[in-house]
Amino acid sequence: MTFLEHLEELRWSLVRSAIAVAVGFLLAFIFKSFLFEGIVLAARDPQFITYRGFCRLGELLGVPSICIQELGFTLQNLPVSGQFMTHMTVAFVAGFILAFPYILWELWRFIAPGLREQERGAVRGFVAAGSLLFLTGVLFGYFLLAPLTVQFFGNYQVSPSVANNFALESFIGIVTQVTLWTGLIFEMPLIILVLTRVGLVGPKLLRTYRKHAYVGILVVSAVLTPPDVISQIIVSAPLMLLYEGSIVLSARTEQRALRARSANTGTAAA
Repeated sequence: MTFLEHLEELRWSLVRSAIAVAVGFLLAFIFKSFLFEGIVLAARDPQFITYRGFCRLGELLGVPSICIQELGFTLQNLPVSGQFMTHMTVAFVAGFILAFPYILWELWRFIAPGLREQERGAVRGFVAAGSLLFLTGVLFGYFLLAPLTVQFFGNYQVSPSVANNFALESFIGIVTQVTLWTGLIFEMPLIILVLTRVGLVGPKLLRTYRKHAYVGILVVSAVLTPPDVISQIIVSAPLMLLYEGSIVLSARTEQRALRARSANTGTAAA
């Protein structure tokens, strides 16, 4: 294919991906009650499954401080078009999440013809692995990071005389952004795999900056969780495991590439 033909193929891949997001957007927009009452606004309720889980965990471990029984804030809408624009924003994020596996499939369709058979085998399962990682990240963000973030800011006060009355779009922004970005962050192993294949990242580099990555993870966990060690471990441990998994995946990918080069060199010499 010529360069212009590649651009044309990319254009149609983007168009089909946009259509998939639009379909997801329409579905989310139509089912407004379920989307908001059942999903997005659920984290404002002290009976949310995450808060109940922390209470039970606190009882088992004898650490009552991690039990979340009250969220010290109320929600209000100020702009005239605030609720409508919030509905549009949430529907778009939901549409993107629903369409993400298809977007990955379109990406794979675009890049696969340019790979050799051996390279295709090295990244076989790209769509399934990427979709699983993204879904895991979305669930992790929605059920853990977003509720803990809401709880932290909801109960944080500079003075007891200042009440927390959150704007609707601010609360929605926290829930949707934390959920979406966590899903994308969980794509780290897949991104590392691709970067290792093209030679931009290797296991040596990841090991060198391991301490820096851990410090960053601990800082983020300390900000997003209540001030106790157990909550910080619950949030930081999966992220650290994800980083370590990326190192292992990068090392295996690099070893496969070295073996392939050795085999090709031996074949050429013969």
